[in-house]
Amino acid sequence: MSANTAEELPAVSVIMPVLNEERHLRTAVRHILEQEYAGGLEVVIALGPSTDRTDEIAAELAAEDPRVHTVPNPTGRTPAALNAAIRGSGNPVVVRVDGHGMLTPGYIATAVRLLDEKDAANVGGIMHAEGETAWEKAVAAAMTSRIGVGNAAFHTGGAAAPAETVYLGVFRREVLEKLGGYNEEFIRAQDWELNYRIRQDGGLIWFTPELRVSYRPRPSVRALAKQYKDYGRWRRVVTRYHRGSVNLRYLAPPAALTGVVAGLVLGAALHPLFLVVPGGYAAAILLGSLREGRGLSLRARLQLPVALATMHMCWGWGFLTSPRSLARRVIASRSPEPGAVGGSLADR
Repeated sequence: MSANTAEELPAVSVIMPVLNEERHLRTAVRHILEQEYAGGLEVVIALGPSTDRTDEIAAELAAEDPRVHTVPNPTGRTPAALNAAIRGSGNPVVVRVDGHGMLTPGYIATAVRLLDEKDAANVGGIMHAEGETAWEKAVAAAMTSRIGVGNAAFHTGGAAAPAETVYLGVFRREVLEKLGGYNEEFIRAQDWELNYRIRQDGGLIWFTPELRVSYRPRPSVRALAKQYKDYGRWRRVVTRYHRGSVNLRYLAPPAALTGVVAGLVLGAALHPLFLVVPGGYAAAILLGSLREGRGLSLRARLQLPVALATMHMCWGWGFLTSPRSLARRVIASRSPEPGAVGGSLADR
């Protein structure tokens, strides 16, 4: 693949897994179609069983622009949607975009150039969380802070460099077909799991702050709690599926949850000294919120500690309570042939 001149630019397939995305889908697709990219472009929307107007909006988009078409995803699962969209597309570069993700100008052109320059298997950038309501703005601040998500470059930024994983991703199709695409057993953490396999196969994952996707956070405490509980649950499955893949950043939330709960119980039952741990955590959250909440409205600043604690505690709870049976089921699905995951991606 070469991206030296406009004539040589590879065609791009943008794949979108969507479920109940009526609020953002039209805007997300518009950000794709308005990309200034001289190569060919198609958008493949994989439609889950939505209960809102997502399917109607997708049909309108396909009728308005021949570059847009849809494929069914009856399971509603994200990795199944991604594989269905890959099978329903045909270009040598595959760009993943979610139904609530907004590509910044130049995203595709920059990603294609970096795939060529770095000889990378996958390139990606920053998950730039942007809220619309006060709560969403508080969550966005939490998701882009080190106190909220640690040192993950795709959340907080950093220098361009090889990475363990990136947000969404821009892939060489040949790599996806060789490895069989996404493992459909991973309802969550499918990006991390795929990138782990790419790295194990010798492929380069390249992070760059030049690439940014605007992301709309979950609109309620309950939705955020479920999101992060699922993140923790499935990250534990990854560690059991790929031995040796765990790192300290992923152990911080379960350690914090264990310390807070143990401190509260022991402080109430034995001695107030044990309350130092939960008290210290609360103080750290409040101080961190003061720093990260600069520039937010008063209402958003007041909700920031809730967002941070929800992310930490629910991620930790999901990790600690992730059942071994779930990991055993995923491990049992492992195929000896890499290309067997998700079926044949070359079939169209």
